[in-house]
Amino acid sequence: MKGMMSYDLMETIRNTNEWMGASARAVASYPAWGLVPHPMFKVMSAWGRVTERSFARMVIKPDWGIRSIPGIDGRDHLVNVETLIERPFGSLIHFAVAGRGPMPRRVLLVAPMSGHYATLLRSTVASLLPDADVYITDWHNARDIAVSEGKFDIEDYTLYLVDFMRHLGPDINVIAVCQPAPLTLAATAYLAEIDPAAQPRTLTLIGGPIDPDSNPTEVTDFGRRVTMGQLEHLVIQRVGFKYRGAGRLVYPGLMQLASFISMNSESHTRAFADKITAEAKGEGSERDKHNIFYDEYLSVMDMTAEFYLSTVERIFKGREIAENRFVVAGHQVDIGRITDVAVKTVEGSKDDISAPGQCAAALDLLTGLPPEKKAGYIEIGAGHYGIFAGRSWRERIRPLVLRFIDQNANTAAKVTPLRAV
Repeated sequence: MKGMMSYDLMETIRNTNEWMGASARAVASYPAWGLVPHPMFKVMSAWGRVTERSFARMVIKPDWGIRSIPGIDGRDHLVNVETLIERPFGSLIHFAVAGRGPMPRRVLLVAPMSGHYATLLRSTVASLLPDADVYITDWHNARDIAVSEGKFDIEDYTLYLVDFMRHLGPDINVIAVCQPAPLTLAATAYLAEIDPAAQPRTLTLIGGPIDPDSNPTEVTDFGRRVTMGQLEHLVIQRVGFKYRGAGRLVYPGLMQLASFISMNSESHTRAFADKITAEAKGEGSERDKHNIFYDEYLSVMDMTAEFYLSTVERIFKGREIAENRFVVAGHQVDIGRITDVAVKTVEGSKDDISAPGQCAAALDLLTGLPPEKKAGYIEIGAGHYGIFAGRSWRERIRPLVLRFIDQNANTAAKVTPLRAV
C-alpha cells in the first residue's frame, strides 16, 4: 500500500464524493422541482450540501478566525497572526494583539501533530488571549513538504520545540496538549542539561501519553496488537502526484480520520442524519453547532511516516519516555534533571484516548523537582477534548492553569486578574 496509486485512489474517492454532493445539490435545487409536492428533492438537496461540504473540508486548512478580543480599556483589539520562525515541518506563530502592551503572562501552546491542524486549539487560544500573550506551534501538512527537505521524526520534533523555547526565552509558560506532552517534557529535560537558562518557567501537560501502559485504552492496545512491520504495511503510503510532497512516505490524514470516525461511528452517523434533516427543513445555518465542529474535525493533515512510526515504536511500544531513556540527537535526556520548572498535569476522568494516570506519570519521573513545584489535576466527567476545549476548560481548567502560572511567576512581575471567558 506504499504506492502513489493507493494515495491517489483515496483522493479520487474523496473528490468523487465531493462531486456527487455538489451534483445532487445542484440538480435537486433546480427551481422547477418546487412545483413537485414531494420532499425527496429537499432531502436530496440537503444531502448534497452536507456531503459536498464535508468532503471538501478534508483537504482545506482551517483559518484561525480570531479577529479581535476585548481589552481592559473597553475597546476591541485586532489580532494579527505573525510567523516568528518558519521551518519546513512546522512554524512558531504569535497572536499579536494590536494596541496592547506587554503581558506578564506569556504562553506557548504546543499543538498536537496527530492528524489535525493546530487550529484544533482555536478555542483554547481564544480563551487565553485576553489574559496572556499567546504563541503556538503550527505543524505543516507532510503532503505539501518536498522530499528534498528530508525526514522528520520524534527527535526532530523535540529539537523544534527546543529551538522554539530558546527563541521565546525563560519567562515563557509552556502548555502541551495531548500527543506532544511526552516530547515537550523531553525537550524541557534536554534544555535542563544543555542550556538551563533557556528552560521555560512552567510546564503544563494536558492529557498526554507519558506512560501509555499506566492505564491502557483502545489506542494503546492497538499499538500492542500490531507489529511495526504490519503497521508500516497497512497505513504508510506515498504522497500522490497532486501535491508538492509527491513521493514522500506518510501516514495519510484521510486514513487517520477514518479511524477517528470508526471509534464513535454511531454518534457521527446520527449527527450527519440530524444535520441533513435540519437542512431539508430549512433549519440549518452556515455556522451552526454541527458545521463549527465538523469543519474542524474533518480537516486533516498527513504526518511523515517516520514521525508516526517512531511515535508508536518509541513512545507507546518502547515506552522510552516512561522509562526515562529517551535519546535526542545522540544524547540521552534525563527527566530527573528538571529542577526549576514547575510542572502541572491535567487529565479527564472520562478520557478514552489518554486515560487518567498516563499523563500524571510525568510527576513520578521528576525526581529532581521539589514537591511544591509539582501539581496534578483530574477533571471529573471530562473526556479528551473537554480538558482543553469546551465548558470544562473554560470554567475550571483554564483558571487553574493560569493560577498555576501566576504562582510560579517572578514575584516582581505584575500579574493581571483573570477575566471570565
